[in-house]
Parts: sequence; C-alpha cells; structure tokens
Amino acid sequence: MLTSITPLGERSRGNRYAVTITAYVVGCLLGGAAIGLLLGAAGSLLPTLPALLLAGIACLVAALADARGWLPLGRRQVDEDWLASYRGWVYGFGFGVQLGFGVVTIVTSAATVAVLALALLTQSPAGGLLVGLVFGGARALPALLLGRAASHGELRSMAAGLERRAPAAARATVTALALGGAVLLIGAAT
Repeated sequence: MLTSITPLGERSRGNRYAVTITAYVVGCLLGGAAIGLLLGAAGSLLPTLPALLLAGIACLVAALADARGWLPLGRRQVDEDWLASYRGWVYGFGFGVQLGFGVVTIVTSAATVAVLALALLTQSPAGGLLVGLVFGGARALPALLLGRAASHGELRSMAAGLERRAPAAARATVTALALGGAVLLIGAAT
C-alpha cells in the first residue's frame, strides 16, 4: 500500500495526486482522532487510575514485545481493489481512516498498542483526541515521503531505501518505547 499513493500512480489512474494525498492525510488524522477520542472518553468512565505508572508499563511491555518480535497482529490489509474501483479522494480517505485507526489493518509494532493505551490512560476525551491526532499524523508520513518520486526508478529506490531502514527504525522504536516507559515510571514515582 505504501507505494500505491504517489504522483506516478495517481497520474496513471487519471487522478490528481494532491487531491488523493490530501484525502489520505485527512483520513489518517480523522481516523487517529476518532480512535483517540473514543479511548479517551472510555478512559474518563474508569475510576481514577495511576496513569503514569500504567503508561510506563504499557511502553515497556510494548518495547519488550517489539524486541522479541511478538507482532504483527491481524491479517487484514487495506483493499487494493479500491485503487481501480473508486476515485482517488475516496480510496485516499478510506485508506487513511483505516490506517489512522491503527488496529483495523496489520499491526506491525506494539507501539500502536501502546499509543492506544496512552489514549485510554489520558482519561479524557480531549487528551485521547490529541494522542490520536499525533498518531494519525505519524501514520500519514511514509506516504508523504514517497510523494517526491519523479520516476519509477526513483520510486523503487525510495521504497527500497525505506525497507533497508526498517530494522534501524524498529530498533529506534524499541529504544523510544523503553526510554519513554522509564521516564513515565520515574514520573509516577515522584
């Protein structure tokens, strides 16, 4: 899916890249906002929780899960048949919403589960919304990076570069989760 929404692909389907990618980004943001808002609202119904402690634990468990390779979860991808069936803005928005939700497609990192836990632990619809918006925005970034490709060779090269960097990104994710978890636990202890 990552290489589906590019200037080259959109031109080949007779669509305008700017329209499709805008719909995709809006979809990612709205999907993330919706799941964050729902989880924050659900969290507000819970009794007061030691949020920093639980958030720290969630991050550390996610770091361990990613380090051990306990994911991915799920088998569902976005439906690539949409590319030939719908207008660019429709599949752009639809793909974005699904990816913004985070859990209706393959979950490749426990960081996704940690973010959802953090949205819940804000115990606030506004806090969950903010967490979800940031998450949705982060989900939109890879497609935006490929938007600079001006030729098929450049697109292949950029996609291959992202693949080569995947192990380093996975290590950085584990490190960020572990450090974030440690900071949250220290904050909970003070």
